Amino acid sequence: MDRTRLGSWLMITLATVQALAVVLAGPAGSPMVIALALDAAAVGSATWLLRRPTHSRWPLTAWAAGFFGWHVTGLVTLAGIVTTGLDSLFVVAPQRELSTLYQAVLTTAAAFAVHFLLPRPARA
Repeated sequence: MDRTRLGSWLMITLATVQALAVVLAGPAGSPMVIALALDAAAVGSATWLLRRPTHSRWPLTAWAAGFFGWHVTGLVTLAGIVTTGLDSLFVVAPQRELSTLYQAVLTTAAAFAVHFLLPRPARA
């Protein structure tokens, strides 16, 4: 499997896990709707790239970078390093440690997605 397909499937998995976490344990109302819309857009972008691999991968790379930034923010918020006031948006489990682990795993997955999706220079 090439890097672009791997990054696309990683983004689909990441957005699916995030959508499930939002539905099962996330905040209700507007934040849930916004999160699900963003997850659906990321899955749509990944699906588009899987179906047309010759198209630009930059939109999906931007989604992966955005997810990385969001989960880094969640990780440092739950770890108590930074106070953002968004604690309720990042808590997905009864224990804070499990929510922190969730954020760490999704941060790592998003970082790998960015790594796989970034274009590489042609080897000479």
